[in-house]
This record gives sequence, structure tokens and C-alpha cells, in this order.
Amino acid sequence: MSDLSPIRRALISVSDKTGLIEFARFLEKSGVEILSTGGSAKAIRDAGIKVVEVADHTGFPEMLDGRVKTLHPKVHGGLLGIRGNAEHEKAMAAHGIAPIDLLVVNLYPFEATVAKGAGYDECVENIDIGGPAMIRAASKNHAAVAVVVDVEDYEVVKAEMEANAGATTLGLRKRLAAAAYARTGAYDAAISQWFARQLGDTFPRRVVVAGELKQSLRYGENPHQAAAFYVNGQVRPGVSTARQLQGKELSYNNLNDTDAAFELAAEFDQPAVAIIKHANPCGVAVGGDLKSAYARALACDPVSAFGGIVAVNRRLDGATAQEIAKLFTEVVIAPEADDDAIAAFAAKKNLRLLVTGGMPDPSEAGMTLRPVAGGYLFQSKDNGRVMLPDLKVVTKRAPTEQELQDLLTAFRICKHVKSNAIIYVKDGATVGIGAGQMSRVDSSRIAAWKSREAADAAGQKDAGTIGSVVASDAFFPFADGLLAAAAAGATAVIQPGGSMRDAEVIAAADEKGLAMVFTGMRHFRH
Repeated sequence: MSDLSPIRRALISVSDKTGLIEFARFLEKSGVEILSTGGSAKAIRDAGIKVVEVADHTGFPEMLDGRVKTLHPKVHGGLLGIRGNAEHEKAMAAHGIAPIDLLVVNLYPFEATVAKGAGYDECVENIDIGGPAMIRAASKNHAAVAVVVDVEDYEVVKAEMEANAGATTLGLRKRLAAAAYARTGAYDAAISQWFARQLGDTFPRRVVVAGELKQSLRYGENPHQAAAFYVNGQVRPGVSTARQLQGKELSYNNLNDTDAAFELAAEFDQPAVAIIKHANPCGVAVGGDLKSAYARALACDPVSAFGGIVAVNRRLDGATAQEIAKLFTEVVIAPEADDDAIAAFAAKKNLRLLVTGGMPDPSEAGMTLRPVAGGYLFQSKDNGRVMLPDLKVVTKRAPTEQELQDLLTAFRICKHVKSNAIIYVKDGATVGIGAGQMSRVDSSRIAAWKSREAADAAGQKDAGTIGSVVASDAFFPFADGLLAAAAAGATAVIQPGGSMRDAEVIAAADEKGLAMVFTGMRHFRH
């Protein structure tokens, strides 16, 4: 038995009319009867294409401001009736139900309505009812019915019909049904998430995660792992909104590291540069301009910066781009780039240049997700920001104005460094970073050692940590981590506080003549 199903009658009801007329004209030329509703029917008719209003087909008028138009047995019976089933065909004939072989529906733009900040009532009115019902009906009966929910699939259906004398194959109908169920699932997910936000329900009883494929990737973290990039419809400037101006295809690791870099650069109001390697910063600096900030960020750890990711929080200029181009860099991401910057990278064929159209708001609320065996861990995004009035001086010596500014910079960087995190900063630039160690004192020592290595490579007598400040993402459980920082030359410390041994740590700071402030907030990043 052939798996081909001829298309003799189609129902079209779309909010996005991209490609509609061309596809409807093809259906008409193929001898397909077209049923349609409202604006879709008008657009088709205005193009000179024959169309039957659904209200005329069902004998029942649209009503309740269009809320009821396709919710009718002649529509759902035509979609759900099993071809070749004697009982179904008898019932359809008795009630005048004609088979519908193709359903073309895209839903009311609920997600777009929410994204533009519409009010509650407008959002509710953009919850489609008839569309999802028809999509689910047609998808269930994919043995005979083809369903199209994405305008990109018009050409796919057209090609199959041309190749099969106006029919579609079962294989295509299955793929279209799968895509259709995914679309209604994502649509319902968006609605449920919106309702949860309206109710202030951070963690509802059930949560659905949905995304749209943006890019299939060559592989994941390693070549034996498959990977793809999905976007969730949220308009947050970054890798999901970026346009790639040049360079080879982005990898899984590129995307992960680039996201980390751009989110870190967004933390600062001054011109800032963040250089990332394996999702951890190896250099961060703020300055009067991007060029100087890049030079100071690079100086922190020029060895690790090789093959890294560079993020800037300003329009990328040619002078800065020329400096970046001197070192092998995987990706550069910026809100914008001028013509000189684009020209400076033109010879670097493998360097990917991304522009996002804006910077993300680091204070914006959101959720993060991490899979675990059998489930997910959800948490609110770490959008905490410690400001000057939040600091509590706990030592005999208070920080100087310059130390205070550097302390705030260092602590802001902390939340983007894997725990245990120790950050040394001097004059707005990192001079030592210790990340991801099981012992906080080891992070402190590694950061100091890296700083010494960078100084030796640059021919400098003193390590950058001499006269710096130091930030810890969590409290010092013992005085040893603080003493290691003091030995490295730090003069001031910022940490959350809250250890059972705070008094011991404070006493050690006083003994070394350090200034120390508590934030009352920690920034673990696992």
C-alpha cells in the first residue's frame, strides 16, 4: 500500500503571511480547494486566488470577535477522519464532512506580544485556541493529513507535491507532525511561563523548557559529543542575537565562552574588555578607552589569552581591533563594530567577529538551568550587585578611595569566575586570577604565581599583585587565604564575611595592616 496521500483540500489560517500568496497560488494551480479564515482569506482573495471562507464551508458564522471560527465538527472531522475506515467515512458522509488533507496554520503572536511589553488583556487575547486545536488534530491524523506550522516548510511541501503528482509522503507528514507538536508545546510553555510571572510564582508546580533551533554545531565540548544551539525567544543581547560578520562556524565551546565573556564585559559602565579562556576570565580591565583597557586586560595573563575570547562593551574601533589582531583570538564580540575594526580583522579568516546590537543588563532578573540525572536545577540568575553603601569596613584601617573602586571592580568580576575565586585588581585591571580550585588558599597562591609569571615575561621587577586589592567570592574559612594574599602584596580585601572565624581573619588583616570590607553577599559560580 502506498504511503502517498493526495492533497485535494487545504485549510489555511495564518497570522504570519510571509510566503502565503505564493504558496496559495501553487495550491490553486495544483487543483487544491482552499479554505481560509479572516485576514488570511482576504489576502488570498485580494491576490485573485479562489478561496472558500470557513464560515461558508461549515455553515456557521465566525462569532465572539473571532474567538469561534474553526472550532466546528466540519473542520475537526475533516482533519481527524481516518481515510479508509468505513465507520469514519460513513459518519463523515452522513454529516457532510469533507476531508481536509493539508492544514497550514501559524499561531497568534503571543510571544511577540509579550516581548513588546503589552498589557495583560492584550496578551490574553493573543492566546490562540483554534489554531493549536487544529494543529493537534491534523498531527494526530498524519497518516493522511499534512500540517505546516512554519513558513520555511512551504517549499518542502511544494517540492513533494511536484514530485508525487500532488501528494505527500508519510515520511514528510511524520516530520511535519513532529514539528507541529513541538510548536504547540513551545507555545503552551510560553503561556504558562507568562502566567507564572504574572502570579509571581517563581517555581510553579510544572515547568516546561522550550527552544528553537538556531544552529546545528559540529560537535559539543568534545568531538564525540553531538550539539546544537537553541534560542528561547528572550531578547537579551548576546550570542543569541549576534550577527557573525566574519570567520568560520562557531563551536559549542566558542558559544559558551563568548557568552561568559560578554556577560562579564556588561558588568561595567566604563569602557571594559574581558578576555575569556574555558569560561574563566584570564584578564579584565576598565579604562578611558577600549584600546587601553585591552592592553591592561591582556597584561594580566598573555599566555592564557592566546586562542581566547575577547568581549568589549563599546562600539569596537579600528585601533582596538588592530591590537586584538596581533594575538590569535577565537572570537571577538561587541555591541557594534566600525568599518575600521571590520577591516582590521579582514585578514584573520578564522577569527569570528560578532555584533549583538546592544549590551545585556546585568541587573535583569532571569533563571538559569542545569541538568542533573533525572531532572533540572533551576535558580534565579546571579544579578546581585554590591555598591559602595553596601560595604562594611571591619578592620582598623579603612580602604582608600582608589582601593574602594578597585575592590568593587574585583568583586564584580568574582561572580564570573569559577569557585573558589580569588581576584587581584590594581587601577581597574586584573593582575592575578585564581579560579576553580578546591582550596581557597590555593586559588590565592595560583593567582599570585600567575601574576609573577606575567611580570617576568614583561621584564617587570614587581608582580602586579604588589599594591593591589584582592576579592574572594566567598568568605575566608581560615586566615591562611588572606595571609597568602598579603604575602602577594595586596593592601585591601573584599569578601562576603560570615565565617565562624571572621574574628581570626580580621585580626590577621589588622596585623598585616590590610583594609578589609565585608559585602554580606557571596558569588559562588560552579
